[in-house]
Amino acid sequence: MGVYLVSVTAQDWSQPGEDGYGDVAAALNTELQRRGLPPYEVPRTTQGAPGWFEEKVSPSMDGFVALCRTRLTDAELPALLDWNVLVPFALEEIVLPVATAHSGEETVITGAPRVLALAERLAGAIELPVDALPAGENLALSRWFLNGEAEQTTRTRPGPWAEDRDTAFYVTLYLRAAQHSIRHGCPMTYS
Repeated sequence: MGVYLVSVTAQDWSQPGEDGYGDVAAALNTELQRRGLPPYEVPRTTQGAPGWFEEKVSPSMDGFVALCRTRLTDAELPALLDWNVLVPFALEEIVLPVATAHSGEETVITGAPRVLALAERLAGAIELPVDALPAGENLALSRWFLNGEAEQTTRTRPGPWAEDRDTAFYVTLYLRAAQHSIRHGCPMTYS
């Protein structure tokens, strides 16, 4: 089993209760309205579209957290690491009093553009060969890093990223998740 970072379909976003995120969606829209912002609706095109994102969160995060602590400010660190739901528009962190399966009593929502900017900085810091990374199909990153393809790439694309592939995995995971969220207009969460 394990924990996965996944995109959320329009159907799941609007469905209340244990099987959906309707409670989170309603609370977010209430908070957006309170701030004078329009409500957020997940485009129906993401439902069943080939743009589904799913990656298993399995390697150790120790090196990644250490990289974040050395490269990010105290204010940037929680923006990258402390969210439960990522939305595809610019948004400072919002804490909602709504529980989900992986969030405890509160759900922390942040905007993908900020996560993307932070992940791009980390990718630059470790010289991640972004153009060599897989994209598109489910579990592509997990397989690439765990099945030896990353190791093969280190031979032709050496650099700091190759010294700790678990750290490179998480930089890539956050980078691709934010890109996917923005490209498809969908939220991302842990499942």
